[in-house]
Amino acid sequence: MASSGAQGLRRCAGRAVLCCVVLTVCGAAAAGQIRYSIPEEMQKGSFVGNIAQDLGLEAKELSERGVRVIFRGRTQYFALNAKSGHLITAERLDREQLCGRAEKCLLNCEVIVEHEMKLYGVEVEITDINDNAPSFQTGEMELKVSETTAPGSRFHLRNAQDPDLGTNSLQSYKLSSNEHFSLKVQTASGGFKYPELVLEKPLDREEQATHDLILTATDGGDPVRFGTARIHVVVLDANDNAPVFSQPLYRVSVRENVPVGTTVATVKATDLDEGVSGDVIYSSQITDQASQVFQLDSRTGDITVFRNLDFEETKLYEMQLQAHDGGGLFDRSKVEISVSDVNDNIPEIRITFPLSSVPEDSPPGTVIALLIVQDQDSGENGAVTCTIPDHVPFRLQKSVDNYYSLVTARDLDREQVADYNVTVTARDRGAPPLWSATTIAVQVSDVNDNAPAFSQAAYSVWVSENNARGASVFCARAADADWGDNARVTYWLAEGELQGAPLSSWLSVQAESGAVHALRALDYEQVREIRFAVEARDGGSPPLRSSASVTLLVLDQNDNRPEILYPAAPRDGSTGVELAPRSAEPGYLVTKVVAVDADAGQNAWLSYELLKASEPGLFALGVHTGEIRTARALGDRDALKHRLVVGVRDNGQPPLSASVTLTVAVADSIPELLADLGSLAAPAAEAQASLTLYLVVAVAAVSCLFLAFLIVLLGLRLRRWRQAQLLGSAGGALAGVPVSHFAGIDGVRAFLHSYSQDVSLTAGSRKSQWSFGPPSSAGTLARPPAGQGKEPAPVVEDSNMCEADQAALQVSRRFCTL
Repeated sequence: MASSGAQGLRRCAGRAVLCCVVLTVCGAAAAGQIRYSIPEEMQKGSFVGNIAQDLGLEAKELSERGVRVIFRGRTQYFALNAKSGHLITAERLDREQLCGRAEKCLLNCEVIVEHEMKLYGVEVEITDINDNAPSFQTGEMELKVSETTAPGSRFHLRNAQDPDLGTNSLQSYKLSSNEHFSLKVQTASGGFKYPELVLEKPLDREEQATHDLILTATDGGDPVRFGTARIHVVVLDANDNAPVFSQPLYRVSVRENVPVGTTVATVKATDLDEGVSGDVIYSSQITDQASQVFQLDSRTGDITVFRNLDFEETKLYEMQLQAHDGGGLFDRSKVEISVSDVNDNIPEIRITFPLSSVPEDSPPGTVIALLIVQDQDSGENGAVTCTIPDHVPFRLQKSVDNYYSLVTARDLDREQVADYNVTVTARDRGAPPLWSATTIAVQVSDVNDNAPAFSQAAYSVWVSENNARGASVFCARAADADWGDNARVTYWLAEGELQGAPLSSWLSVQAESGAVHALRALDYEQVREIRFAVEARDGGSPPLRSSASVTLLVLDQNDNRPEILYPAAPRDGSTGVELAPRSAEPGYLVTKVVAVDADAGQNAWLSYELLKASEPGLFALGVHTGEIRTARALGDRDALKHRLVVGVRDNGQPPLSASVTLTVAVADSIPELLADLGSLAAPAAEAQASLTLYLVVAVAAVSCLFLAFLIVLLGLRLRRWRQAQLLGSAGGALAGVPVSHFAGIDGVRAFLHSYSQDVSLTAGSRKSQWSFGPPSSAGTLARPPAGQGKEPAPVVEDSNMCEADQAALQVSRRFCTL
């Protein structure tokens, strides 16, 4: 047998090679479909087809053009050899495993050429080879035949199985030679063959008690494969006595709560024969329902429970029993098993037609739900009573049989309790009693019976001035105890006026949130408070409303700088001048700085500070009064004018400030002040003329080293001639000068600079005349009395003026030009 198997494998291999060669030649990529055919059981890496040739490509072009194989399933049965261009198997292929008994076994995949975007279908047929021998389910079969069996009787044998197809599948059966039995092969629809054993000659147990036969099944493959099974025929003794039950009918009662495995009944049948003919075997012919609950022991006749009994499911079971001996004789009996009830079912509560919600204004007696209460037990075990808690505003009302209605017992108020969970308890009268409970969710729907309510009837709100336009200054919130649209509150501003304008131009209320927005930037200096009313209305039908009064108090911010009223700032940019007599004692009131602040509270608390003084310690400033007083007595050495910078600051956060510059002139009168200022200017001019002379002399001395005496003499005459041309007459007066023109940053110079000037000098009359034009602006000080200062004292000069006189003249000229 082993040699024949090896020979068959060699033949199979030869056929596989021949088939591959033929199919390779026949495979072609016609209409985008490539077909191959290979036998099953080829080893991994076996040749399937030449993909490169069928696609019209060289093997080296496969990788260049991106040729690859794609499978639809998870298992990859084939692979592409990039070097040879061959399609090879990726694993061993078993046709019976892949396709079963299908007539054709086809495996599909796709070959894609990525660079050309072409797709070719590949279909590989796996052909069958005779790789499976016929086999029986069991290698040995036992058959019992009575010695009284008539010739020609047939006995069914188990058939063999062969997963191969066609001629490779099961073809015939053969029985080993035997004089008592023969083999007959029956063919069913679809070509299925099954064997039957035929009794040809009567059996005699005393002559031969057993017969051993060999059944062989063969296929039509090349090489032929076969399978065998041993048939053991046991000849039975003749049986002339049938078994007899002790009772024709057995009646049994059992409680439904008996445990599984309990024996509920035992049947008994006797046979007068001996040996095999006297061995009684019990069997049952029962309904499917009983067969799932009871089990019959074929040897002992015990009937046991192997599944829990249920009285409510089945109250009575019937079983038809048979007792047969080894010779085929039998007797019949019947068993009736009645199940008695125990209290093992809890009451069931079913809710029908429940209301999803009930309005809170529903009258008492409104039906909420209909309940059906059932208990599958019987008698007292099935008698049920239902109850609900006492604290809920509902009650149970029994109608017909096991029907109950859940109705309202009193008025409902959703604002107090919005929903109820009503627990319905059903309890039977069993021993012990069983009960069940279910919860009915009752939702109370809202009715618009509550108006919106503000937390306060009146509100006081503080907001800082200079708020941003549109900024939220207050949120009016009203609560509504209702639900849904009935509790959806909208807000609006009640009509009113403020400073002659509609209130809606000052404030707005957002309808959904109640936020009050200021449409203008509020100014504490203009509006100190705004009184208005906010109304709230719900969305019910009809709607309910309420209102609240709001007082909006504007808080001051430090947004105004101190304003200095005195001294007023001059329009020409000069500073004010205040007089202080030289005889002033310490504490003398020179002047007072007066300032105001438009803010309120501590933002308007002003403090004064001396920021800068030309002579520190001479003047003192009142911090809260703004009074400027002398801190000590004035002396002769003190300057004629003093410059003071006074700062005014409020008490806000951050503080704001302003400043003013004052000039304090020390003199008993205005003429004295002018005379003192003139005497101060002369020494300064003299010193300047001396410096100029020194420079001229130095230059002339250096020039004399290089020029002759004549050149020096000529230069001196030319210098004298030039001086003679420059001499002239001039006159002037200070009469009619307003005191206000002493105000300025540089004192007297500012006063003189505000006038046009005309200066001339006459050498012959030896007089200098000074004249001034009219003032350019009104003054702050009083004019001198009439008749004073109209004619200024004449200034007499010699024609042969010395260098000191010329320096004084230059000082006078400069004084006038300033």
